[in-house]
Amino acid sequence: MRVTIAEDSTLLREGLVRLLAEEGHEVLAAVGDGEQLLAAVAADCPDVVVADVRMPPTHTDEGLRAALEIRRGHPRVGVLVLSQYVENRYATELFTGEPAGGSGAGGVGYLLKDRVAQVDEFLDALERVGEGRAAFDPEVVRRLLARSTHTDPLSRLTARERDVLGEMAQGHTNASIAGRLHVSQSAVEKHINAIFDKLELTGTTGYSRRVLAVLRYLGT
Repeated sequence: MRVTIAEDSTLLREGLVRLLAEEGHEVLAAVGDGEQLLAAVAADCPDVVVADVRMPPTHTDEGLRAALEIRRGHPRVGVLVLSQYVENRYATELFTGEPAGGSGAGGVGYLLKDRVAQVDEFLDALERVGEGRAAFDPEVVRRLLARSTHTDPLSRLTARERDVLGEMAQGHTNASIAGRLHVSQSAVEKHINAIFDKLELTGTTGYSRRVLAVLRYLGT
């Protein structure tokens, strides 16, 4: 894949460049702030952007705001943001910032920086985003799940259905969910259909019901 990196830590930025190059990806640019990121994407549209949430000058949400602008202006570019902490607002805002590209839009992901040290998991998340899917950190999903325990309509889901929805939020396919939860793929499909029914998404057209289910999950 063709990747652009935005990270103000020189050590982490150069480490990502080296890792991705060793894995056969082409790093188009590696920059240190949001403005440089937007300029790099405009100059040479990558397949995926990997960006820190907090970058200069204020170290608050510059990377997130740049990521949201990329999703609006370059909807086919996948966006994978990195954060030091679990920040529910950022995860929700990133996923609910629906790109204008419809079904051909790039994927979206939110990982804790600790996950980068787990190389296989980081590369798997990058691949999912590059394929147009989601890749949310399991810890982010766990926090959102805990927060939504007493919130309708998610409270109507069974424990197993919540497990399946959590895996969906991480961007896993039905086959992958089946393997991770040690159930059959047909069982996963039944759980997903039940989720759609309980979240009243059975008659939905346009934006994927799968994505809408995750949006409902993240937006609680």
